[in-house]
Amino acid sequence: MLWFIFTTPVCNLNCRYCGGTIPDEVMPHEITYTLDELKEFMEGDPDADIAFYGGEPLLKMDFMKKVMDEVPARNFFLQTNGIFLNLLDERTLKMMHTILISLDGGESITDYYRGKGIYKSALKNAELIRKRGFEGDMIARMAVSQESDIYRDVMHLLSLRPFDHVHWQLNVVWDPDDSWKDFHTWLKDSYYPGLEKLADFWIDSMEKRGVVPGIVPFQGIVKRLLGLEKPGLPCGAGRDAFAIATDGEILACPIAGEFEWNHVGNIKKGVENVKKVFQDEPCPSCEYYDVCGGRCLFANKERLWGEDGFNTICETVRYTIDLMKERLPRVIAALEDGRISESALTYPEVNNTTEIIP
Repeated sequence: MLWFIFTTPVCNLNCRYCGGTIPDEVMPHEITYTLDELKEFMEGDPDADIAFYGGEPLLKMDFMKKVMDEVPARNFFLQTNGIFLNLLDERTLKMMHTILISLDGGESITDYYRGKGIYKSALKNAELIRKRGFEGDMIARMAVSQESDIYRDVMHLLSLRPFDHVHWQLNVVWDPDDSWKDFHTWLKDSYYPGLEKLADFWIDSMEKRGVVPGIVPFQGIVKRLLGLEKPGLPCGAGRDAFAIATDGEILACPIAGEFEWNHVGNIKKGVENVKKVFQDEPCPSCEYYDVCGGRCLFANKERLWGEDGFNTICETVRYTIDLMKERLPRVIAALEDGRISESALTYPEVNNTTEIIP
């Protein structure tokens, strides 16, 4: 299983779409369990992968390093805003399987949402850790919002040398719907045309250059369309991915610590007592479920935008999947004639915290 470990709910940034630090009443700002308790719990899962999460996980770098040294895991992942990556030593970097760095596109869009100077600082550190020997998968992870242009912003990040892959999540549900000037119009005039252009670029690159650009949602969706992954939430939330809060509480989804349904165990009670959580209807009965898996456990449970908003978000998923379905014969042809390899196409090899479905 994949275990998100909150090193801290505190963040050094206050992004427009996020709100920054998780309040202390939702999650304690300091770790209240012992490393021995965490180690004993994790020993109950022989196939454990660990993702360091926050807040900003590198604010508690010493704790993260102790976990890496003392707690057994197959792989280590890190989600970070990138500001403190320059402080990571070569040994720690070489132990990391995947590092996800939050960038929303180029400098203007990133700094607009995340703060002045963030783009340059994060990118500089991404380049630095490559020079220090990080050879794992580096992912630029975007939050896509009102001012985003999906084609422009993804193409920019793909052009940057440190990154192997680009992933994005739509800034929906966790933000009030009035954070969008007109979500429906933005979808029609900006997002959908941009997705079309991206999809054409993606398939053209395979056919003409024998290259599979690292566009995570496209790769993950095609992986499922080819039947190479079992149905269910691609992120695994509530099924085979859980979060460990700073007080040892086990959460089905790392972004919903304040909701009772999301609390499914405690490290003091052992892995075997962690409860699973599954999506409610209409997701399991939907014709897209085997690919989409329900998109987001939190959105499925809470539906903070109401049923109309929920359905509109589902429309974005169906649109993206249909783009891949339309191009699937061309993907298969490129596979069969050897222009691309299955290993390059069917990403990720393990659950590396990319949710796949935007």
